[in-house]
Amino acid sequence: MKKFYYLLAICSFLAIQNKQGYCQMAVSRNDSINYKYLNSILVTANRISLPLKLNPGAVSLVSTPVLLSMPRSVSVDEALRLVPGVRIDNQANGARVHMSIRGQGILSERGLRGIKVLVDGIPGNDPTGFAPDLYDIDWAALNRIEVLRGPSASLYGGGSNAGILNITTPEGGDRKFNGTFFSSAGSNGFFKLMGEADGTDRNLKYRFTYSNYGGNGYRDHTAFRGSVFSDKVSWQAGANVKITQVLIVSHYFNQNAEGLNLSQLDNPRQSNPDAIPFNEYQDTRRITNGMLADFRISGNQNVVVTGYLKVTGYKEPGSSAVQYRDFVTPGTSLQYNLNSGSGRYKNHLSAGVDLQLQRIYEYKVQNIKDTTRTEKPGEISYHVIEGSTLLANQTISQGSFGLFAVDRIELGPRLNSILSVRHDNISNRLTDKLNSPDPLSGSALFKKVTSRLGFSFSVNDALSVFANIGQGFLPPSTEELINNPVAFGGFNKDLKSATSFGEEIGFRGYLLNSLFYDVTLFYLDTKNDFYRYRVPSRPLETFYGNAGASKRKGVETYLNWTPVSNMEIRLSYTFSDFRYSSPDSISGNHLPNSPAHQLFADASYKAGKHLSFGISFEMQSRWYIYTDVVHSNIYQKGFDLLHARMSYDFTFAGVRGTVSLYGRNLTDKQYIAFTEPDPDGNSYQPSARREVIASLRILF
Repeated sequence: MKKFYYLLAICSFLAIQNKQGYCQMAVSRNDSINYKYLNSILVTANRISLPLKLNPGAVSLVSTPVLLSMPRSVSVDEALRLVPGVRIDNQANGARVHMSIRGQGILSERGLRGIKVLVDGIPGNDPTGFAPDLYDIDWAALNRIEVLRGPSASLYGGGSNAGILNITTPEGGDRKFNGTFFSSAGSNGFFKLMGEADGTDRNLKYRFTYSNYGGNGYRDHTAFRGSVFSDKVSWQAGANVKITQVLIVSHYFNQNAEGLNLSQLDNPRQSNPDAIPFNEYQDTRRITNGMLADFRISGNQNVVVTGYLKVTGYKEPGSSAVQYRDFVTPGTSLQYNLNSGSGRYKNHLSAGVDLQLQRIYEYKVQNIKDTTRTEKPGEISYHVIEGSTLLANQTISQGSFGLFAVDRIELGPRLNSILSVRHDNISNRLTDKLNSPDPLSGSALFKKVTSRLGFSFSVNDALSVFANIGQGFLPPSTEELINNPVAFGGFNKDLKSATSFGEEIGFRGYLLNSLFYDVTLFYLDTKNDFYRYRVPSRPLETFYGNAGASKRKGVETYLNWTPVSNMEIRLSYTFSDFRYSSPDSISGNHLPNSPAHQLFADASYKAGKHLSFGISFEMQSRWYIYTDVVHSNIYQKGFDLLHARMSYDFTFAGVRGTVSLYGRNLTDKQYIAFTEPDPDGNSYQPSARREVIASLRILF
């Protein structure tokens, strides 16, 4: 820690020399330039609003300029490329990803584990904390993303064990009608079309968005298609009541090529030999309808009530079976906010309850291998040969109940603290409707009280220091529970909740009128950490267990430098050291898929009024693949990539627009994007070679 204290002393000296306020340039959706002081940028991911300057924890804000520069805007990896501490593995350049924060969630075969996802206040997670996907989000139609990193179970339960992804979409524009059209096309058959209309009429704001996109993939059997319709309508029903309605209708289909083994990497474009004969794919259709009401009781009190209903249909033909699932997921939350105090002492208290239910109807039938099946590049077919015998037929009832309280105390304009406490109760009950007289019915209950305490101190506008400690709670998710290694139905009864304790210290500020910096050091101790394994009788299915304990430590750094008014340089760097600490058989082994070094650097330059250029560099160091002792030294070499972009702003007949050209992996490098710890050796996921994408955005 000595190096950290030396660095802190240097920053303190610079802070004393620099009395200027921090100024961040942000481009709004109508391209006007606004200058905001650090103290006025509010963070809401903590369930309580506070300035970024006083936030006592690691948080990153992704604003409109980054979102508008995305070449394809179909996946979260484009949006969060400059967020340290986050690792995202994109499967086949579509919208299906693996995502982790500080190494939590790295072993999920699909979906997000331990990351709370909120879209305009509507949760994307189920009662167990599992977010099955991010297909509901149109990344080209967002206002801002907040990424809160570190154990946050005391805020949103087990679903926020690793952190929070808080996404907001814009409300209506300042006129009665505004429109946006976006079109993008590029390599590997990629396309996207998006249209948006929004406006304001008296006390009503509205926004409607529809997008359709797809691609052929860069490997055989990796085609994907998606569509998202969303609306957001806000009604100011009097001075003290605001009601917001949110509707999202989404559909996403992707072929699943599976991983390759080492002997197959001489042709990285091929799919796994089982993928085409079994026609492996995932197909997800979902409708989400939510309502938020904000009632102002008095000048310092308000209540926010949220209610929502999600209905999901899911089908996945795999190598062992064809799986059908239907989900019905209602939920509600109530939060009371009280602001009190005056002068140097102020108190902000929030308390409430989250309630969510879920009913899953699932059955499985045999997937019969079609050895004669062939497929043209980009060809999409839903056809599989299903057996007549049911392998599983069951219903799962789940519920989560969470009581929480968050208290923020201001001790003058410089010192700030936040304490959060939460009690969670998560129940799962499975009813086996197939097997008799020895049914696989059962139940699983997980409950935990968690807390988090954080402090921040603002030396001046150039330096703010923060520190916090917090508990994590990661119960087995739906996906882990219902993948049973001893039968095609029932729960995996051997799973336990993972718990963790995290510490972090960091500092952020603005130096020399041009450099914003944000550095965090963290340590995380986890018990009953999860791992993945397979069984000989079902070699292509993934199952989960508790491996033991692990320790994670690292450094997250973000820099934003504006050397001149028309140039911006941004850098995100993460150092990670993630290792198992027990049992003795794997103690000291690296956690899979966790490179020690990740870096993303981006430079943009505006040449005059219309033309802009950008170049970016991406690097990941090597990482280890397996958990077990025998294969613990097997690793995958890292990679470094170079990307570039160019855009031209124009105005024609009163209509504004932007034409962009983006080149990815300009050196045409062949590399492995990520690996999975699959004992059969099909661990390697090759990535795309050089790609070119062109786009057009019109505002009217």
